[in-house]
Amino acid sequence: MTAIKVDKVTKVYKLFHKPIDRLKESLNPFHKEYHKKFYALNELSFDVEEGQFVGIIGTNGSGKSTILKIITGVLTPTTGSVTVNGRVSALLELGAGFNMEYTGIENVYMNGTMMGYTKAEMDAKLPEILEFADIGDFVYQPVKTYSSGMFVRLAFALAINIDPEILIVDEALAVGDVFFQAKCYKKINEICKSGTTVILVTHDMSTVIKYCDKVVLLNRGQFVAEGEAGKMVDLYKKILAHQFDDDDEDENSQRKPQPDALTAGEIWKNKLTLNKQQLKYGDNKAEIIDVGLFDHNGELTSMLLKNKRFMLKMRVRFTEDVREPIFAFTIKDSKGTELTGTNTLIEQADVGTARAGEVYTVSFEQRMMLQGGEYLLSLGCTGFEGGELVVHDRLYDVVNITVISNKTTVGYFDMNSKVTVEK
Repeated sequence: MTAIKVDKVTKVYKLFHKPIDRLKESLNPFHKEYHKKFYALNELSFDVEEGQFVGIIGTNGSGKSTILKIITGVLTPTTGSVTVNGRVSALLELGAGFNMEYTGIENVYMNGTMMGYTKAEMDAKLPEILEFADIGDFVYQPVKTYSSGMFVRLAFALAINIDPEILIVDEALAVGDVFFQAKCYKKINEICKSGTTVILVTHDMSTVIKYCDKVVLLNRGQFVAEGEAGKMVDLYKKILAHQFDDDDEDENSQRKPQPDALTAGEIWKNKLTLNKQQLKYGDNKAEIIDVGLFDHNGELTSMLLKNKRFMLKMRVRFTEDVREPIFAFTIKDSKGTELTGTNTLIEQADVGTARAGEVYTVSFEQRMMLQGGEYLLSLGCTGFEGGELVVHDRLYDVVNITVISNKTTVGYFDMNSKVTVEK
């Protein structure tokens, strides 16, 4: 049975250059338009079957949150229709549907009433909701006094403990501490097994791969493709790297761009997620002119799969002769902790003397053992002069790396334990 049917939904917003243009347009006797049309969604169609866990992914501005708001009735489509069969519980923007002046308990009862529950039914559900939220006596205080963590705890506890037939979640799992997130995912697993339909919008590709039965990929308000999570994530990576074209929707397409197949004039870094605030310094005897990350399929991307091999490549141009230059990289977490890295000296790579005008391409191939998450890549070209280390060029936090994982162990690395249990 189809739980949700989205049929050719279009959402158009009028964008006015100046506020006065809105008044001019409304008063113009000749119906002259002073606005530009922005298509948040354009002819979007897809179905969600009962009991499915469906992910909706895409870059910022692709229309993910817009379609969720239309499904839940918060927004009305310009054209097209959405049919929903079942009771919907939605966790959209933080605190959406809450009255800031009401206490936590008052908001629970108010939202329950809006969903069609009687006071007696909400009385029965209240203990479980409060136990899950675990915000103590704050439930008796106005929600305007809550921290963001308390907000999401109560909102999520309400959304998933009122027996929804359809649960819609928009990035809400990114809020709260790691213990609360673990509790949320455990609860989602339970309601999935009970047959609840779930639609999740997230930028966390690890969650998409681990949980979703089907994924719908959007780009700039338009439907791109739908299907198995791994394939859709691969297409999403191509969109992020500006490598996507219509041929990629053909499942029979066997094209796999290899790093060696790239032309000498192609700039790799333009297809990665770069840090515009990167720190750069050195004596300018060498310049790091390009960097590329290539996944296990040889595709240029900032998103890498855990436990898969990948290649990091850097191009360095020399402006002066440098004897035995050292090429290096390090990977840090968002807090600045260096987690791993190496260089050509450690790896005992024979470099020799680089001459002025020469361009070196250095490749580091390894397996991604870091946990799923966001990381920062730094690069360097150094050397020794008179026994002292000198920096020719160093780029700090130049590229963002996203590691996708369907299994996260404790700490920074996964040692790939093989577990045997005997009785």
